[in-house]
Amino acid sequence: MLAVLAACANAASSVLQRRANLGLPAEDSLSLRLIRALLRRPVWYAGVLGITVGFLLQATALSVGELSVVEPILVFELPLTLILASRVFHARLHRREWLSVVGMTVGLAVMLFCLAPSGGNAQAVDGMVWPIGIGLNLAVVAAAVLWGRTAKVAERPELGGRRAACLGVAAGCQFGLTAALMKGAVSQGGQGVAAVCTAWQLYAMVASGVTGMFFLQSAMHAGRLLAAQPGLTLSDPLVSVLWGVVAFHEQVRQGWWLLPAIAGAAAITICVAVLARSPLLGTEERRPVRARHSIVRR
Repeated sequence: MLAVLAACANAASSVLQRRANLGLPAEDSLSLRLIRALLRRPVWYAGVLGITVGFLLQATALSVGELSVVEPILVFELPLTLILASRVFHARLHRREWLSVVGMTVGLAVMLFCLAPSGGNAQAVDGMVWPIGIGLNLAVVAAAVLWGRTAKVAERPELGGRRAACLGVAAGCQFGLTAALMKGAVSQGGQGVAAVCTAWQLYAMVASGVTGMFFLQSAMHAGRLLAAQPGLTLSDPLVSVLWGVVAFHEQVRQGWWLLPAIAGAAAITICVAVLARSPLLGTEERRPVRARHSIVRR
């Protein structure tokens, strides 16, 4: 339930932040100019409040549950985002969207039931696992950001979707790392508040979360919400589950249970791909693209 509420808060935050980013020049993505502009928009603060509430709910969920259980539930952020976006941007959900939402729900239920994640100990991670895992995680994030930066949106606005998708993946991978660090920090709770406050994972989590927020703002700014949201929604739980199973040694069912679990994961992926092609936000307002010496408004 805490993970579902976190997904609700994250969905509200995504829509509010996309609303705040409308109308800003495309080339401000991945720059401090974007943050300065957003600081002057009240709706952006509402979006930050939403993601803060989601963060706290997620931390509470991770304090009582496994990483590989909590994080997959957060994929519900995508259908919830669509439902909210349909209201905010005055679009209509059609049968394709509703069937995809049902498919994601069934796929997630099957995957979690078949895997039945359990156990794990975030305090017993081997010494070199943290630096190696963090290094690999950041390498994937860097690759996604670099690929997104190659899209010259100022010259070709149609490439905004690719940049938004790449930055959405980067933000999702960064948030997956943040969740792993969060799990490492809250696992110290049994030793008291002082142990949590002195854990290095707590401060690394804050730095990782701030970095993820920066990528998220740039993703929401670079293109349509549906371009950024699928990569964000899928990469976050995928990275988190890898951390849970590989680093924290959370146990999952083996043998034939893996077949329906893979089928459930495939159903989620297919439904996300279908939602990514939804025309739901086709009427979304276009943003101005600033040329070298003038502003060209489309």
